[in-house]
Amino acid sequence: MEKIKIGILGAAGYTGGELIRLLINHPQAEIVFANSESNAGNNVCDVHEGLIGDTDLKFTSEMPFDKVDVVFFCFGHGKSEAFLKEHTIPANVKIIDLAQDFRIKGDHDYVYGLPEIYRDEICKCNHLANPGCFATCIQLGLLPLAKAGLLTHDVAVNAITGSTGAGQKPGATTHFSWRNNNFSVYKLFTHQHLHEITQTLNELRPTDAPRAIDTLNEPINASNENSGFTVDFIPYRGDFARGIFCTEVVTLDKATDAETVAAMYKDFYKDAEFTHYSDKALDLKQVVNTNKALVHTEVFGKKIVVTSIIDNLLKGAVGQAVQNMNLMFNIDEKAGLNLKAAAF
Repeated sequence: MEKIKIGILGAAGYTGGELIRLLINHPQAEIVFANSESNAGNNVCDVHEGLIGDTDLKFTSEMPFDKVDVVFFCFGHGKSEAFLKEHTIPANVKIIDLAQDFRIKGDHDYVYGLPEIYRDEICKCNHLANPGCFATCIQLGLLPLAKAGLLTHDVAVNAITGSTGAGQKPGATTHFSWRNNNFSVYKLFTHQHLHEITQTLNELRPTDAPRAIDTLNEPINASNENSGFTVDFIPYRGDFARGIFCTEVVTLDKATDAETVAAMYKDFYKDAEFTHYSDKALDLKQVVNTNKALVHTEVFGKKIVVTSIIDNLLKGAVGQAVQNMNLMFNIDEKAGLNLKAAAF
């Protein structure tokens, strides 16, 4: 099989650098261009210094779409849709968008790229919206319960992310002197990933089960407070560079036991290449620098505490994007993603 020819837009940021790192080691991929207007002509390894000795690729301002099979959009949120209004990409060229522009279903043909439940649609699609990092981690913790119709009460979610989740451009809450030895909360109950989380939970739930209320579009009031459940999400900024550690507290209508819940999760993810159930409590280093997602549950009568962890730049971004590319081109789903966690 000929190699998949790839173009990358927005290649100078964190996701662009991680994507290049994966693709130069992918046995069936060839990067044709890495676009960055501000870095055009510079060596990629001058910006992504971890790639010194690995590639002689240079950034370019050119975008030869007629020479590629797929284009990755590594833009900030809102820029993908604007870019497509100003540029034409040939119909035969696939698009994988890492921004949030097309994650919510609407007047477009983008498939939501969560392989654990949309694998068949991903394999057939031409345009793909890669899920958000928090959304991936939270959904993977809740999907088995949603499918079983067990999400009947509000779900309490706490999730901590590393500083790379904020992107490469420095900000008041990302530079070292502020982030180091510090911890903070942000976007309480209003994080933008709630849109895609509730969309997926509602698509997966049985028709007679309560719906997940998208509180960003439908604020809780007297008319809807008894019509479904909310995902009460509190995000935190962590004192580390990469990874997401998430806990979700689910209240059931009746008590259950740990063995039943564990068996449900193991069965749900039995065919998933990268998502695995762990019988033991999790720690973040198990997934950092990998495309794995790990999930663990503990049961306390009517309450289930779910722990889920991912690397926000890999399973939460470009690792999942490469996984989706592999599916879209009908090659080994794990190609280029044989990444192992550090021993310590």
